[in-house]
Amino acid sequence: MSIIETAAPLHEAHRDNHTHRDVNGGWLRPAVFGAMDGLVSNLALMTGVAGGAVSSQTIVITGLAGLAAGAFSMAAGEYTSVASQRDLVQAELDVERRQLRKHPIDEMEELAALYVSRGVEPKLAREVALQLSRDPEQALEIHAREELGVDPDDLPSPMVAAVSSFGSFALGALLPLLPYLLGATVLWPALLLALIGLFACGALVARVTARGWLFSGLRQLVLGGAAAAVTYGLGMLFGAAL
Repeated sequence: MSIIETAAPLHEAHRDNHTHRDVNGGWLRPAVFGAMDGLVSNLALMTGVAGGAVSSQTIVITGLAGLAAGAFSMAAGEYTSVASQRDLVQAELDVERRQLRKHPIDEMEELAALYVSRGVEPKLAREVALQLSRDPEQALEIHAREELGVDPDDLPSPMVAAVSSFGSFALGALLPLLPYLLGATVLWPALLLALIGLFACGALVARVTARGWLFSGLRQLVLGGAAAAVTYGLGMLFGAAL
């Protein structure tokens, strides 16, 4: 009796707290990658130009051009990539749909064999496969999950990926530009703001992915700072040579 009484509240707690975040929406990866890429690439581009001892106006124009070009490039790349992947999945779903229509018994036996391989008794596995195969759309969804590892009703959206990439890249690329747009004439305010942004982005990603925020923030700070230092050095070298 005591076991039943203690099991009930545990069950309620598990039901209330056992929730998961959306990992298939198609927006998180391009958004995170876009923000990081925008911040690092535009910071590196601007520091490289600044290393050549050019005017602040030239640095601003370079940063704006890098923001626009990078944002459109990221959006186009993400749209094409996700659309191609989606088309591939749809093609495989069409293959599976035809097989279910032409060879329903073989597909049912295939599903039963899969359940048997996972420890279900053969008789029960065949009964489950038979019941699940009565609805063609349900059968397609199950075969897609088991054989392709995808959910036909939850495929990533190319438009969501493109818009996420465009907006996040533009936001990240804008950060090192802000001090110049607000009147700064030297590099260090832009560099300081960008490094703070790099650490904040890394820490934010850690909160989403349940990784250590300090390590993730410092890692992104070091990588972005290294890229800026290298391009600044190259800018000084090429500027002196020219």
